[in-house]
Amino acid sequence: MTIAQKDWGLHHLAAMQFVAGGCAGFVEVSIMHPLDLVKTRFQIQRGPEDPNRYTSLADCFKKMYRNEGPLSFYKGILPPLLAETPKRAVKFFTFERYKHLFAYGGYLPQSMIFTLAGLCSGLTEAVVINPFEVIKVKLQAERNVLLSEQKSTYATAREILREHGFSSQGFGKGLTATLGRHGVFNMVYFGFYHNIKGMIPEAEDQKLEILRRFLIGLASGTLSSVINIPFDVAKSRIQGPQPVPGEIKYRTCFATIATVYKEEGFFALYKGLLPKMLRLGPGGAIMFLVYEHVFDWMKNNL
Repeated sequence: MTIAQKDWGLHHLAAMQFVAGGCAGFVEVSIMHPLDLVKTRFQIQRGPEDPNRYTSLADCFKKMYRNEGPLSFYKGILPPLLAETPKRAVKFFTFERYKHLFAYGGYLPQSMIFTLAGLCSGLTEAVVINPFEVIKVKLQAERNVLLSEQKSTYATAREILREHGFSSQGFGKGLTATLGRHGVFNMVYFGFYHNIKGMIPEAEDQKLEILRRFLIGLASGTLSSVINIPFDVAKSRIQGPQPVPGEIKYRTCFATIATVYKEEGFFALYKGLLPKMLRLGPGGAIMFLVYEHVFDWMKNNL
């Protein structure tokens, strides 16, 4: 029985999407967070002159384990966990709302509707998530500090709020870069997933159908990660520690991208790409699978 047939109201539908999106986000973050942390570490490190720089993915894992302990891979996990329920609720719910909005009147082709709805859902999501990202990056950037010795998420949030509030140096830090990161990611993520999913016939075997969705989600997450990473690097540089304490070098999104390109070269804009792809490729697939499974279960059982 479809949603239309049950004639559920907007609030009921929103509640189901909220729960399904929250479950998807919680599972994805719990599994993939260590790779997000490693990605951030690569993005905030600079040239060869950095004495603490990581030379490879394996080198980063080894040094973190040796210097900070095994639990260090979960530094900064509380902000994304706390944010995932509203974030994924906003992500999936607004995508559906924007999709209906752009479909109104039948003027746009379906492929364009998915792309525009994804872009707008990403921009909306960015506004919700940015304060959590500011806290997360600050915690993730602290090297050579054991997790047990690190300030709590709550204490870090209070410190940022007390010193800077919601200004461009507080919870609003890096908002433009976050808008670019999430807008571009969701535009490709939703657009690619739904368009390709519609082209490939559903499999009759349940296991093959799960594999079909997983592979499409994997491709969606990987492609989105490759395309949006310059915005991600800019966000990490702006929200992370500045090269000279007390001096703000990275202020705005496009100025930061230009500075990184000028000083460190084109490939510096793709720092952290491997852990990002390893996280958001399968992570993107996990999210879609969990979201669709939970949402389908609620449609059939509630």
